[in-house]
Amino acid sequence: MNKRLFTTPEGVRDIYDGECKRKLDLEAKLRAKLHLYGFEDIETPTFEYFEVFSEERGTVKARDMYKFFDRDGNTLVLRPDMTPSIARCAAKYFKDETGPVRFCYCGHTFINNSEYQGKQKETTQLGCELINDDSLLADAEMLAATIDCLLAAGLKDFRIDIGDVRFFKALVAEAGLDDDKIQVLKNFIVDKNSFGIKDFLSEENVSEDMKTILTSLPQLFGGVECLDKISSMTDNKDALLAFDHLKALYELMKVYGFEKYIGFDLGMISKYEYYTGIIFHAFTYDVGEPIASGGRYDNLVGQYGKKAAAIGMTIITDKLMLALSRQGLLSKEENKPEVINSGDSQIEAVKKAVALRNEGKSCVLI
Repeated sequence: MNKRLFTTPEGVRDIYDGECKRKLDLEAKLRAKLHLYGFEDIETPTFEYFEVFSEERGTVKARDMYKFFDRDGNTLVLRPDMTPSIARCAAKYFKDETGPVRFCYCGHTFINNSEYQGKQKETTQLGCELINDDSLLADAEMLAATIDCLLAAGLKDFRIDIGDVRFFKALVAEAGLDDDKIQVLKNFIVDKNSFGIKDFLSEENVSEDMKTILTSLPQLFGGVECLDKISSMTDNKDALLAFDHLKALYELMKVYGFEKYIGFDLGMISKYEYYTGIIFHAFTYDVGEPIASGGRYDNLVGQYGKKAAAIGMTIITDKLMLALSRQGLLSKEENKPEVINSGDSQIEAVKKAVALRNEGKSCVLI
């Protein structure tokens, strides 16, 4: 009789054998590094009420969530994003806390998106959130924690590109574009399509100076020297405040000794609408997508009942594992357990196994 072999659904996979151990070891290293920054572990549910992630929160679009119902008819979703869950938890359990609150986590997120052909729809994310701190120092510390984690993982060649959503918001506000047109513009910027931006703006009542800077957004990236170049292109007060913040942030990263890992991208656009300040992505070679990302979200926690500034970051451990593997930085050494053959004496074999395990050594009985 032929027995059916069950496979996993599209977008998910089994992780087993040595890969699973290496992934758990990597997660342990990253957690240990975040603990050095004072972050404390937290776990939130894998599924929550749909309202926690509803589109007005600025998170994943509703059509990209895995939705189902409980026995009372409530709509539930597998969490597509860790940050809203942490924000909800902070608002509920730390409502009266005024000092900084630090969380770190490791969990799975789920994106039901047809655009993810060949990509995983279930990913493991490990990160941290800093609540009740709106300071420049907090921004710098989040970047430093991200870099420290990537270094602890063994990654050597990577860069963190930093943007600031206040820059883009200031420009489109000055240009007088409505929400629909802003979304069109965002899509062109994400695609790095300067020609599309130029054609789009040609039909809008926007000044020539504004057209120039908006058309330039896809190319406004590089080292710290690009900030001075960009600041000469506009006199918008809010945009210049964002520049000043980024410059001051870079000075703090120099104190950490991490400036060589820092770049800037003023055309950076996040798919999450809840960000209010700096946003950042970490890139390395042999992986076509960010291996880590984060940013400031000063209004999100307030949507759950507690007015609080916040900033966070997340490392996509699956992508980090892929980068380490492709770059030959993922150790494949495995401590094989000692094999004890019971032979004619099961008692002696068990005694030897007990002794080895008491010494912290692994063994198997045959």
